[in-house]
Amino acid sequence: MAVALRLNRQGTKDRPYYKIVAVDSRKRRDGRFIEQVGTYDPMKEGANYTIDLEKADKWISNGAKPSETVSSIIRKARTAAQA
Repeated sequence: MAVALRLNRQGTKDRPYYKIVAVDSRKRRDGRFIEQVGTYDPMKEGANYTIDLEKADKWISNGAKPSETVSSIIRKARTAAQA
């Protein structure tokens, strides 16, 4: 099973909110997921994400491929944790 870390859209029309999830890459964008790793709110200013880096690292070490957006969120979270 190929696992991906990607965004799962929640919220309403014109007010998106995303969950960062580990999901089988063959599933639909908003389909059933394996585990929630974090959240992302693009409408919020400043730090608009929360992510559990331990869970994300566990999935990546097991072969999960993060999407471009999720990988940039992980990169931002790592730099914020180091500072």
